[in-house]
Amino acid sequence: MSHSTKLSVNINKFATLRNSRGGNNPDVVKAAIDAERFGADGVTVHPRPDERHIRYQDVRDIRKIITTEFNIEGNCREQKFIDLVLETKPHQVTLVPDALGQLTSDHGWNTIEHRDYLTETIRIFKNAGIRVSIFVDPVIAMVEGAAQTGTDRIELYTEGYATKFENNKEKAVAPYVAAAQKAKELGLGLNAGHDLDLYNLDYFSKNIPWLDEVSIGHALVCDALYLGYENAVQLYKRQLAKQ
Repeated sequence: MSHSTKLSVNINKFATLRNSRGGNNPDVVKAAIDAERFGADGVTVHPRPDERHIRYQDVRDIRKIITTEFNIEGNCREQKFIDLVLETKPHQVTLVPDALGQLTSDHGWNTIEHRDYLTETIRIFKNAGIRVSIFVDPVIAMVEGAAQTGTDRIELYTEGYATKFENNKEKAVAPYVAAAQKAKELGLGLNAGHDLDLYNLDYFSKNIPWLDEVSIGHALVCDALYLGYENAVQLYKRQLAKQ
């Protein structure tokens, strides 16, 4: 049976654009509805404490209308974030070790150093029936540490791959393949995200065909400005189609 990698569209950038002028244009809830309508398998949001893009109320509003998978990313060291996730009960929560005010996520968890904390936090979400994924770098020891926390999945942080892809794609993907194989061996589900785009996604997904899900926002929204939103979603879906 062939495995299909799901595309979750991160709609944070729609909220960034809306917030830059006030009002409700573009409509973030409509962006979520349309992502699904255009063929995405899910929607991702990453609310931050300052609500500089996705607002907490956006999360509540999207949860009411979503018909496919809903993934909330964020820093679980913020009680406000934990409360929101437990209130809205998404299909998946992705735990990211952001610092307060961080521009964008730029590293994974040290799953060894923070194992006890992650274990306790993951238990809270799993007891509420929410699948848990944690953001990790492509380091074997971090994948092994993740497996000890009780998480359902890991999300490989792919900026390193994207940065090195143009110069040497084989070398760029190698640590991710090794980490993905270790995750598979340990029974962990596998997601990936950050700086994946129309140029590097196909190669990444073909080298890790058991990948469960990719979460893509910035690049997809940038492409949508030129290509149209529906077309961009379909083009990304096409990159994930296994030959």
